[in-house]
Amino acid sequence: MKKILMTAVALLTMTTGMAQERVNPWGMVYDNAIMENATDAVQLLPVTYDVDGITVSANVYLPAGYDTAKRYAAVVVSHPNGGVKEQVSGMFAQKLSEAGYIAIACDARYQGQSGGRPRGTDKPVNRIGDIHGMIDYILQFPGVDKERIGAFGICGGGGYTVAAAQSDKRIKAVAVLSMFNTGRVRRNGYCDSQVSTIPERLRQASAARQQEAETGVTVYPPQQKQPTEDELKAMPFDLYREGVFYYTTSKYAHPNNGSSAPLSNMLDLMAWDATDRMALIDQPLFMIVGEKADSRYMTDEAMQKATGTIDKSLFIVPGTTHIQTYYVPEYVEQEQARLVEFFNSKL
Repeated sequence: MKKILMTAVALLTMTTGMAQERVNPWGMVYDNAIMENATDAVQLLPVTYDVDGITVSANVYLPAGYDTAKRYAAVVVSHPNGGVKEQVSGMFAQKLSEAGYIAIACDARYQGQSGGRPRGTDKPVNRIGDIHGMIDYILQFPGVDKERIGAFGICGGGGYTVAAAQSDKRIKAVAVLSMFNTGRVRRNGYCDSQVSTIPERLRQASAARQQEAETGVTVYPPQQKQPTEDELKAMPFDLYREGVFYYTTSKYAHPNNGSSAPLSNMLDLMAWDATDRMALIDQPLFMIVGEKADSRYMTDEAMQKATGTIDKSLFIVPGTTHIQTYYVPEYVEQEQARLVEFFNSKL
């Protein structure tokens, strides 16, 4: 506790009033990101800590007027698959802090600025462990009320967040945006479009693991080239088509996003499902999904399986798709308002 307090004070001293030599000293790419730690405004503290011996890079957002003698509710925020903390997860962490919360957004281990090799590793046990690790860290942060911890996840981070909440009862309220059940999609294909090829893909992943065991070299899927305009238009799913825009060509793209997972990770992912134990969630549950999102079936399934809580609610964002919930101002404003309302009433 004392070490964290000293680090927080030191970082605040170092970054308040920082000269603006770059567009954003923290590399943020979301709209209205903090540009400097100004007095009487939300403060941003880059921090690092270890989870299972691997260094995690995270940003802690502190509300305006933060006082270590006061008690604050805190929310841990998990980023989408392929995303990093400088994108949508950081945006919502900042918005929660503007509403009075201490919030933390980290890069998953093996991804972004966090440590770990092979790079791009995406295993459920790791991603869920990252959420546990954020809670471990923020519960020791000066001013955090240990009985008022919320969890919020976006896309794949949403699937891992509901999985974490199934067992980690330090989480007192759980919310997700545009939930993506990574296990189901890696197993069945998006919109269950690859069910017939499950055995074949498992054999490929098994062969990749054996190759890694024999050679010591990580096997990744073939690198995909940037699709042409015609190829984008031909993509059958909004999530993938709009994901290419968000992660590669828009102003929201970040150099650390979009890492591919080793092919052998499919052995872990395809045997896992975020909703298998949804009934273990007995905390308040709030799910947000776009009306037109072709990923909506995953949110609907999770809501149906969440039989362990009587306090669950769903907000359908009118007129929006999955990726548009990340950045379109009119949708983000609605999501922010509902999210803050939820945590205000449950924490």
